[in-house]
Amino acid sequence: MFLLQRHANAAFLGGAYVFPGGALDREDASAAWAIRVIGLDARAANRRLGLARGALAYWVAAVRECFEEAGLLLAVDREGEPPSLGRLPTLTRQRTALNAGQTSFAALMAQEDLYIPAASLAYFAHWVTPPLRSRRFDARFFLAKAPEGQDALHDTVETVHSVWLTPQQALNRAERGEIELAFATRTVLRSLSAFTTPDEALAHARALSNVECNRPSIAQGRQGERIFRLGDAPYHEIHWSDPDETTRTTYDLLSGVPKRLDRLVTRIIAPNPGMMTGPGTNTYLVGEADLAVVDPGPLDDAHLRAILDAGAGRIRWIVCTHTHRDHSPAAAALARETRAQVIGRPPPQTDRQDATFRPDRVPAHDERLQLGGVTLRALHTPGHASNHVCYLLEQTRMLFTGDHVMQGSTVIINPPDGDMRAYLASLEALLELDVAILAPGHGYLIGEPKRELRRLIAHRHAREAKVRAALERQGPARLEALVPAVYDDVDPRFHGAAARSLQAHLDKLVADGAVRVEGGLYALARRP
Repeated sequence: MFLLQRHANAAFLGGAYVFPGGALDREDASAAWAIRVIGLDARAANRRLGLARGALAYWVAAVRECFEEAGLLLAVDREGEPPSLGRLPTLTRQRTALNAGQTSFAALMAQEDLYIPAASLAYFAHWVTPPLRSRRFDARFFLAKAPEGQDALHDTVETVHSVWLTPQQALNRAERGEIELAFATRTVLRSLSAFTTPDEALAHARALSNVECNRPSIAQGRQGERIFRLGDAPYHEIHWSDPDETTRTTYDLLSGVPKRLDRLVTRIIAPNPGMMTGPGTNTYLVGEADLAVVDPGPLDDAHLRAILDAGAGRIRWIVCTHTHRDHSPAAAALARETRAQVIGRPPPQTDRQDATFRPDRVPAHDERLQLGGVTLRALHTPGHASNHVCYLLEQTRMLFTGDHVMQGSTVIINPPDGDMRAYLASLEALLELDVAILAPGHGYLIGEPKRELRRLIAHRHAREAKVRAALERQGPARLEALVPAVYDDVDPRFHGAAARSLQAHLDKLVADGAVRVEGGLYALARRP
């Protein structure tokens, strides 16, 4: 990786080591570039960067800035060949003229009859400076191999030093305090340190189907003001609940304290934290004038009072995703206090269910419930529980997922009511929906819904592959003997809970015909 040290007096990141780059110039968006950028048209560029228009200018700017700041010209001739070594002295003089303002990049490329090979630049990261900064930047990152035979060198004006380092070398030097790296630079280097060659890194970047913007957010809480970045648990919730970036929203998950998530939804967390419930069960109040309560939670006097206080006499409906004992037991008491209609599916005749739940209305799959001024679309999603229903708030495309999707962990699938095959099918079905954000039964709001659903599906398939591998190694085995091998990445304290999901995996494999069971021993089915 080629890194430049910015001048100590620079207004932004003075003294820090950065990648070559800079702002888009008006000329970068000129229509004339359409014939000088090859291998990528405007429509494909817009789609790749997620812009309505103007994305091709980013490829032009990336090449121009790299030449201005580093002296590396990522260009080719009409035959697609890089400039010959004999042309390099001329190009070096052109760089000096360009930086002195004596020529333009477009004029230089036309004069030398050179073209930008867009396919050689792989777009792979997008960062925005946190709010409340005196200067904010919206930066796109591209990866490219340095042209053969060209020497990279800083410009001695904006940058005063330059160095080639492997990503890990740069991170080590920053750790020792020898160089300063901005957080985004450090994160990019860390992501690229997994690769040993430029080709590996480029292949990874080109394979990214979606480059998500990392737009750090700021929120308040018991630990004071904090910055959260993509990958941090509160990140998407803070953006959703504070779209104007006032930084006044909270990152705390406190039981009994209502948090306004948007104009239609307020969340109250029940005081039942634990290994299976995380911070506690999320209860959502949905609507503006008349309110629906989604998942009233466990029967707890303090929680019931918090719901009633937040509802302020406007609760008309009580909606339950399923009848596990941390989600629905408060429904009956809340209904007595409010005379609200109870909506949900009756509890299965198995243990771990809330036998007190008696719905007034049982929603059909894909039924739209008109609740005052909002519409909840009921989606039967069996798997975690046979009577599990997710509800899509159509006004904002927020999906209340109950325990079908949880923030921070995967859910337990506990037979006989829990069914792994049904769970995977339900996850696949949700991929077909237009969902903006997930509101789980436990934890923060979850962004990038399709990515999260695909992650859960991939996780279950990977776990199933471990079951097959363990049976291949061990031969016929009882469930208890398989747990340590299949869940070797899980703390042994949780193996009891993991065994329940393992049972669900085994049941699915038996139903699929991939595994047979006899006398409590599971074995791979040998196909003829």
